Amino acid sequence: MKLISRRKFLQTGAVLVTVPYIIPSRVLGADAPSNKINIGFIGTGSHGLSWNLKRYLELNDAKVLVVCDVDDNHLRNAKAMVDKQYMNTDCAVTKDFRKVIGRKDIDAVMISTPDHWHTLISLMVLREGKDVQCEKPTLTINEGKILIDAVRKNKRVFQTSTEDRSIPVYHRMAELVRNGRIGKLQRIEVVLPKLPDRPGDPTPQPVPPELDYEMWLGPAPKRPFNKNRFHLTWRWYWDYAGGLMTDWGVHLIDYILYGMGKTVPISVMAIGGKYAFPDDAMETPDTMTAVYDFKDFTMIWEHTIGIGLGNWKRPHGMSYIGENGTLVLDRNGWEVVPEKQRIEALPVQKNVGVGLDLHVKNFLDCLKNNTPQKLNASINIGRDVALVAQMGNIAFRTGEKVNWDDTKQSFQTRTANTLIVPVYHNGWTLPKY
Repeated sequence: MKLISRRKFLQTGAVLVTVPYIIPSRVLGADAPSNKINIGFIGTGSHGLSWNLKRYLELNDAKVLVVCDVDDNHLRNAKAMVDKQYMNTDCAVTKDFRKVIGRKDIDAVMISTPDHWHTLISLMVLREGKDVQCEKPTLTINEGKILIDAVRKNKRVFQTSTEDRSIPVYHRMAELVRNGRIGKLQRIEVVLPKLPDRPGDPTPQPVPPELDYEMWLGPAPKRPFNKNRFHLTWRWYWDYAGGLMTDWGVHLIDYILYGMGKTVPISVMAIGGKYAFPDDAMETPDTMTAVYDFKDFTMIWEHTIGIGLGNWKRPHGMSYIGENGTLVLDRNGWEVVPEKQRIEALPVQKNVGVGLDLHVKNFLDCLKNNTPQKLNASINIGRDVALVAQMGNIAFRTGEKVNWDDTKQSFQTRTANTLIVPVYHNGWTLPKY
């Protein structure tokens, strides 16, 4: 087979890979007096504070007017950060998110709550005629479809926080894969080892005085308070999230969907369990393998809690395995390893910049310029990758090979379909449209 030179390998067209968006044009109102996008923040815990809020405060296009959290400590930290940035004490605080979205001076809302709140709050924000940036993902498959319909009906801008879509180096990666530079693709592997971050004793405890626990639970089933089901470690309980598969998986699988230009697979099967820490209180599996059939290629997902490095000696990573070579990538960059000298090796193409900075700027640019079609991660993209991750969890939980009918938006078995619809508790219901 003819050797392909590095120069030839890197040659690409003048137009970068683009992704179609199905968001309707946004009808903007008058600019705020400061010509900034006024933002309300819902959820200011560890990620909401140090990642999301920090990014908005560093950009001149936005101004944070109000912060919301159910924990007084989080509120205090968030307000201090906002007031320090703006050199005043004007930032409002509240424990009730409805007081954020009801404000007439708010243009858009950033949602950084646990997953079980994402859809409900987003729908209420959209109904108020405001735009949304929301952490990923939805808790159930059906919620994603509901959100797509709500965004279309309300003609708003909705960006999901799969921020790697905003990193330019990965546009080049996707283009090379789609253009066949590594040859006919055989399979894709996604590997996620993770050091322990596990809950402890699940015995009920008193509710801390600074916490509105009833509001934190919201639509989730009523449970006695326990700090090990709460901040950070809520991710390991089915009531609130989907474990590593939907936490990190939504980010890593999104690279695959982007690189392949795909949306959803036709089937998936999964095995795993609590093998590393069988006595731990977490409900989601610490070890899991899922095999996805995308009809013309296979994707294999593997995660293991308790191991620091995976394939290619990386803390996480993916590999596109083709007949000419393998493209290996993680959040630090990507490289090409040749197969039997069929192509030349391509050294690491390093990621430059912070993806979340670029992602927030993309969101604000789309709001200011009325260009929702330029969103790097629309609700459709967020819904598709959440669906793929949730399919893996459903295959694991049912013990079935699940087959997806994208036309009917359902599985072919009753057991799997019982897990795609949200069940809300404590008087919370989805808004009617």
